[in-house]
Amino acid sequence: MSHFLSQSWLIDRRHALRALGTCISLPLLECMVPLHAAEQASASPRRSAFIYLANGVHSLNYQITTPGADYQFSQSLKPLEKHRDIITPISGLHHPGSLSHHHNCIKIWLTGGKLGPSDRNTISVDQKMAEVTAPHTRYPSMEIAITQESLSWTADGVQLPPMRRCSEIFASLFEEPKGGIAAQRRALRRKASVLDDNLAEVRRLEQKMGAADKGRLDQYLSSVREAEIRTRRADAWLDTPLPPISDADRKRTDRDIPDTQAGDYFRTVYDLMVLAFQTDVTRVATFSLGGEGQAIAIPEIGITESRHQLSHHGGDAGYIEKLTNYDTFAIEQYSYFLSRLQETKDLNGRPLLGSTMALFGSGMSYGHSHGNANLPLVLAGGSDLGLQHGRHLDFNQGHFNGYQLDKPGEHYALCSRPANPDAHMSNLLLMMAQRMGVETDTFGDSNSVIEV
Repeated sequence: MSHFLSQSWLIDRRHALRALGTCISLPLLECMVPLHAAEQASASPRRSAFIYLANGVHSLNYQITTPGADYQFSQSLKPLEKHRDIITPISGLHHPGSLSHHHNCIKIWLTGGKLGPSDRNTISVDQKMAEVTAPHTRYPSMEIAITQESLSWTADGVQLPPMRRCSEIFASLFEEPKGGIAAQRRALRRKASVLDDNLAEVRRLEQKMGAADKGRLDQYLSSVREAEIRTRRADAWLDTPLPPISDADRKRTDRDIPDTQAGDYFRTVYDLMVLAFQTDVTRVATFSLGGEGQAIAIPEIGITESRHQLSHHGGDAGYIEKLTNYDTFAIEQYSYFLSRLQETKDLNGRPLLGSTMALFGSGMSYGHSHGNANLPLVLAGGSDLGLQHGRHLDFNQGHFNGYQLDKPGEHYALCSRPANPDAHMSNLLLMMAQRMGVETDTFGDSNSVIEV
């Protein structure tokens, strides 16, 4: 749409629809941008993306050893060298809650929770952000995962279900509902009615239950509440037109790719995330490249073993080489994502990357020994939100005798035991939440806030 519109047609960003007896904010539309945009620049929406790599990395080939701005890129991080000015590699952070429970790495990567056998997870930072951004977008967030395990958890400790197939993701974001809006509304309201009736019946049963049974029902009721919220929200947005998608963007994203073409799949998912941000259907996205026991092989570069198998290499030189190649491959795809964010413009003409924080990393450091300290993390973008990049942020410095990559045993110990016990990953998540507009002084097990 070109700017042939008269000034009188411009509508306020917070214009609300009231047709359903409820108020919702419209998504960012071009007719909301002033005609003299060069003189009255519209502030870009704030966005965040989180990308998870399972089983840590081969730390000897990944670790950057020099702090500050004069660092040299390691073998695995070389694909990010062209992005030096817009990224911050981070070393030395950990989640205390995962140190004794390695199977919780992916579960608490974005929550900073402490999960014991009977503990419920806490809210993930992406969902905390979504509480702020949801009033402005059709979808509060998007969850994508190669396996059934997403990174996202609600305030009630419910893990949100992810999508995997690219055509399914595209359809959910940009396709009109089958049968038309009226049919979709009837289906949604039938679902809402079923949820209401189901919840009412459970409440009646609950009055007759003992404390133990009530506890078992709690998780179920939380899931019902989450489904009810999403159903009512989808109903409310049916009257808001979907954003137009160009033929080029549709061809790029509305397709399915087999697992044997991992790079093509990763890049298509990243293209979907860029398109979702560009059209402002959501401002928060998570993408898991697989769980600790389920990350896929990459036969296109000669890796037929699972990532879990490679991470338990036992010193085998062939496995170590393949694990390093896997790390580098995943980081190459992340580099593609950053390039796409940089080249794609917001409605105000600024690159999406400036208003988007993109965190790549793992909840494990060294998979062979399940080491969960010194997590591999790279934060990118967000310069419009005040982030300043171009240096290696190293929280290990001053707390140990230096990186000894020529002594693997000593270096791997750094991956299993935090050199700096106060350097919590939640401090980073807290900073990101605050930059997204979340008004809080704490998150997860944070004990301070990291400045980037």
